[in-house]
Amino acid sequence: MINQSLYAVEKFNEAFNRHDVDAVMNLMTEDCVFENTNPFPDGTRISGAEAVSAYWQKFFNANPDACFEVEEIFASDDRCIVRWIYRKTKEGQPWHLRGVDIFRIHNGKVAEKLSYVKG
Repeated sequence: MINQSLYAVEKFNEAFNRHDVDAVMNLMTEDCVFENTNPFPDGTRISGAEAVSAYWQKFFNANPDACFEVEEIFASDDRCIVRWIYRKTKEGQPWHLRGVDIFRIHNGKVAEKLSYVKG
């Protein structure tokens, strides 16, 4: 049987890579939290579905070829960890960044997505 947290994050990642903000937000709780990796060193904390949705829309508009490739994923209870490579075009050249997301799942939806990067 598949872990509920793992299933929720896999669905989230699929919607994210389609740049489908509505589908992403349908997989997040109303009181969701997203901690971005920028600005260095602590990133930005975005709270609530409305604010997170606005962030995703802006992000996808600014990064039309953004794609997250899962390197490793595992889950336990209400937590899921994803080690990833983020790929996009930057200044006309292929570009990538490696990092980790720590998800907390509540009732089958993403309640928290905390992002960290290498470097």
